[in-house]
Amino acid sequence: MAGRRTWGMAVVTALAILAGYGRATRAQAPVIEQSGLLPTGTIAQPGGAASTLGPMPGGGANLGIQPGRDEMLFGGRAGPATPRVPTAITMPGGTYQGPQRVIGVAAPQPVPVPQPPFYGTLEVDERPDDLGPANGLTLDQAIEIYVNQNLGIRALALELPQARADVVTAGLRANPILYADSQLVPYGSYNRQRPGGPTQYDLNISHPIDYSHKRLARMTYAERALMVMERQYQDAVRRGLGDLYTAYVDVLAARRTVQYARNFARGADAYLRVTEELKVRNTQSAADVEQARADSGIAAVSLLDAEESLRKAKRTLAVLLNMPPSAADRLDLRGSLEDLAPPPPTEEELVRFALQVRPDVVSYRLGVSAAQAAYELARANRFADAYLLYQPFTFQNDAPYGTKSATSWALGITVPLPVYNRNQGNIERARINITQSHVQLTDRERIAENEVHQALAEYLISRRIASDIRNRILPPLKRAIDQRRRLHREGETDVYGYYNQMRNYNEKAKAYLDSTVRHRKAMLMLNTAVGQRILP
Repeated sequence: MAGRRTWGMAVVTALAILAGYGRATRAQAPVIEQSGLLPTGTIAQPGGAASTLGPMPGGGANLGIQPGRDEMLFGGRAGPATPRVPTAITMPGGTYQGPQRVIGVAAPQPVPVPQPPFYGTLEVDERPDDLGPANGLTLDQAIEIYVNQNLGIRALALELPQARADVVTAGLRANPILYADSQLVPYGSYNRQRPGGPTQYDLNISHPIDYSHKRLARMTYAERALMVMERQYQDAVRRGLGDLYTAYVDVLAARRTVQYARNFARGADAYLRVTEELKVRNTQSAADVEQARADSGIAAVSLLDAEESLRKAKRTLAVLLNMPPSAADRLDLRGSLEDLAPPPPTEEELVRFALQVRPDVVSYRLGVSAAQAAYELARANRFADAYLLYQPFTFQNDAPYGTKSATSWALGITVPLPVYNRNQGNIERARINITQSHVQLTDRERIAENEVHQALAEYLISRRIASDIRNRILPPLKRAIDQRRRLHREGETDVYGYYNQMRNYNEKAKAYLDSTVRHRKAMLMLNTAVGQRILP
């Protein structure tokens, strides 16, 4: 009876253990060898686990391997240890065809609107009402709304808590293993004529021992990967602000273009009236009137096109600011196209500042540290965990022999011998990844330095062009208009000479507007290149 009761207890215990795996528990889950983390180079898909911030500088470690297991896995959210070349290159007999081109039918281009005649009086100086309403959206307010409300930025920000979850995963410990068994169970029963056994019931616990400190190495790598991802997010914001700058200036430019188009339409209408009056006096032909009427129609069409361009620019800005389409038409800005800021620092100072603060450069610099942590992790993964075995209960059933049953305990250790799988390949890959990360850092620094040089050059040349048009080209043309007006009043020239002179001036005034738009974008592009607000 005692033997059957003991056997029944062992069966109940085993069933309870098995049943525990089929119900939800709130204890710490084991670290499963299937990571669920995709390689960083994988294209991010909606709902996928790939990082939308792009490949991580210095990536190359595995975070999802269960401590104590020997399986080699490739991948990991923080950076893959997989080849970075197209697979067709490394496949025997494969032929790499280069990037695949998307073949399709190009969308038809819109018919260009005819250039209107530049009649009317233009002013290059911005009046207070040209800046927009007093409660209009300023650039600083637009930046704040973009950082907090833009859906793309908000989606990218969710990469950071996911990376922090990876840090938690990296610090998880492997669970001990509970094992129960029954040995020497007879077919039938043992007796003195049919000796055997005795039947033995064991309950033991195996606990992994991370003697190579893989867990600490995983935690170090995951924490450094989190730091890299934080800088990648900051760089995504930096590049997004560049798009915001462009959209904001496009609205200001489109608004100013509408003002010019209205002026041109009024000037074309006035020119038409003058031509009709001269036709009545028989000093102009009917063909001249029809040409003036066509010019007036072109100016009206150009005004419609300019107003639609303003609405499109507002809608583009509204999308970046996460505003509904209904609010786009009501969006009013308060800003200027003129350069009212002091000059930026010297080129050397801008380059030095960019190399210190640009988040993409900093991310690659931190990527070198992450690559070094990945190398230490690969070295730690050379050795699988040892297992300490504690068998607190062993029951030997001696009832069939009429003797007293015995209980005992046992203690042991299991140490995998690293004879074959010593992780040499991953260690070598991680070591090469350190050198690769240094090269990538140097390349990124060169890219940043070149972008600063180009942005500063564009700033200087656009400022020079706008200044020359304003100070050297427009003043003599303005004086020529005054002289033509005086000659017309004195009867020494006809009205067409005055209108042609005005049109010549307006063409250069329109060129000045284009140059101010170009320079305003160059100012903000310099901010993007440096990574900080250098100019307002």
